[in-house]
Amino acid sequence: MGKPTGFLEFERKASLKRDVNERKQDYNEVEKAYSKEQTTEQAARCMDCGIPFCHNGCPLGNIIPEFNDAVYEENWKLAYELLSSTNNFPEFTGRICPAPCESSCVLGINKPPVAIEYIEKSIIEKAFEEGWVVAHPPKVRTGKTVAVVGSGPAGMAAASQLNKAGHTVTLFERADQIGGLVRYGIPDFKLNKDIIDRRIAVMEEEGVIFKTNTNVGVDISAEKLEREFDAIVLSGGSTVPRDLAIDGRNLKGVHFAMEFLSQQNKRVAESKGKPVNQDKDHQGLPYANGDILAIDKNVVVIGGGDTGSDCVGTSNRHKAKSITQIEIMPMPPETRAASTPWPLWPMQLRTSTSHEEGCERGWSINTKEFVGDGNGNLKALKLVDIEWVRENERMVMKEVPGTEREVPCELALLAAGFLHPQQEGLLNDLGVEYDQRGNVNATKYQTSNEKIFAAGDMRRGQSLVVWAISEGREAARAVDEYLMGQSFLEAKSVSMISPQYLGV
Repeated sequence: MGKPTGFLEFERKASLKRDVNERKQDYNEVEKAYSKEQTTEQAARCMDCGIPFCHNGCPLGNIIPEFNDAVYEENWKLAYELLSSTNNFPEFTGRICPAPCESSCVLGINKPPVAIEYIEKSIIEKAFEEGWVVAHPPKVRTGKTVAVVGSGPAGMAAASQLNKAGHTVTLFERADQIGGLVRYGIPDFKLNKDIIDRRIAVMEEEGVIFKTNTNVGVDISAEKLEREFDAIVLSGGSTVPRDLAIDGRNLKGVHFAMEFLSQQNKRVAESKGKPVNQDKDHQGLPYANGDILAIDKNVVVIGGGDTGSDCVGTSNRHKAKSITQIEIMPMPPETRAASTPWPLWPMQLRTSTSHEEGCERGWSINTKEFVGDGNGNLKALKLVDIEWVRENERMVMKEVPGTEREVPCELALLAAGFLHPQQEGLLNDLGVEYDQRGNVNATKYQTSNEKIFAAGDMRRGQSLVVWAISEGREAARAVDEYLMGQSFLEAKSVSMISPQYLGV
């Protein structure tokens, strides 16, 4: 590597963040712009480790030591070429990926790992600044047409790759803007939506056709889709949220997290003068519950994951009276759990930028009832502490006697994840098969109908943005092979390390 002793000389320093009191007043990105000097120094920490386990930690197989070395040598253009060879949207992953590559960093065995995500974000921002990110339309078209249904990161990646192969690609989205949950699920303070728009502009110039406000299966029938396209990629995501079927669920003030988040993203877009449909949600479906605001309310977020954290940050910006996030599972350890040794993705406590802005957090808490005020409005939650015990070789939860209580709550946000894609409509009309979890069954990305493929959360279940991009790329390669008999699209490198060992 460029500086073999860098990991001994420099401490880890990732993205710098704006002051909490400042950033809570707006929806601008929490992280400050990258520093060329800081990035170069951090790249120097990448050690000559022999076997770069970070390759395996990254679902995209990014060639991380090589682009780190290029940054250290200040050959930024080479670093960009290396990064973009495996990752279509490093501007997304550099902002919202939890960086499983860092969990597999060899330096991370006994020191803080290399700040790979920060370096990745720095490279792509430098590339846009220098004008290196330009359209590369295919020189020859194959005459084949492909429909990609769903414009989240999996669909965008599939469309980008298939267009590169020379196919004519139409990307359908039933919402009013391209991006899926990256557009309407991730708050602007984590990912400014101008970042998506500049990438869409490049893809349009390359020849990808975008069709929004188009609900495939309704506006275009499944039969017509099959008839008019040579291949179809289903990338509509996992869209059926996990509900909480307890007393009081129908009270006014109990909402799914994504409805709350997508509304706010639309408000931010509208404040910037961008045309959005305020009457429809992130799936292009009508809002059923009017405006959802946390202003002066006691907010309880049910679910301890990233979506719940996004609800916390948004509620802080709404000036909520109080914000509590609860999780039914036990509190993770503050350091890597023994059950997830390096280089596995660690089970450990994570504190997000939203938590830093103010939030009470609780674990091993079960929600028993939504309590109303007699007029159909939510006024409190009935909670109880639980403990997890092993019975008949299974972990089961038991209530802790004497811990049942009511807590004030006028806004409860359900952030307990997603079950599977919406099956009614397009998927059932196409006759695709489902796996045991209700996802589209697509071995090697191909469904039971040979011309229909699936990628992303719709195929693998709710997952990370980096996995969605990987799925989209791999599905595109499978489609290209189906259409042409072979594919020259980049294939994900095959690791010498057991995937089972890495838990991927």
